[in-house]
Amino acid sequence: MAATTTRIYLAGPLGFSELGRLGQASLAALARQIGHEIVDPFALAPHDEIERIARLPSLDAQRASWRDLNRRIGATNTRAIDDCDLVLAVLDGADVDSGTAAEIGYAFARGKKVIGYRGDFRLAADNVGSTVNLQVEYFILASGGEIVDSLEALRARLVAL
Repeated sequence: MAATTTRIYLAGPLGFSELGRLGQASLAALARQIGHEIVDPFALAPHDEIERIARLPSLDAQRASWRDLNRRIGATNTRAIDDCDLVLAVLDGADVDSGTAAEIGYAFARGKKVIGYRGDFRLAADNVGSTVNLQVEYFILASGGEIVDSLEALRARLVAL
């Protein structure tokens, strides 16, 4: 178990799909097993309100409601990053998810360490010198973090916190 509990914001696109949510839950469980606290932005979203918006009778009503909710979700996630010690960012995919990249940049600007997890073997970098987009990778490394490429390496990094 970790000597102190680290509060970790779990950034990434996994929560948008059914199978992705299983991966999100697995990463959260891994960190909790070590003794850290996980903040899952998908768990912070008001699911009842999302379902209500989906049932609105017109696209105009949905659009207006989504615009309002999007701002509130963004503000909630911003506060959650501010309240965390570290960001764990899922970097899988053909390119880093744009929301995840924004969260990485914001966390870096706020002085938070970022650990990137990329278990995806596909090439997704700007050149052979980087793992992902060079600016995203820069923010992760400059934060004092690193990019790990396996769950075993992620576990070891979280234990070392």
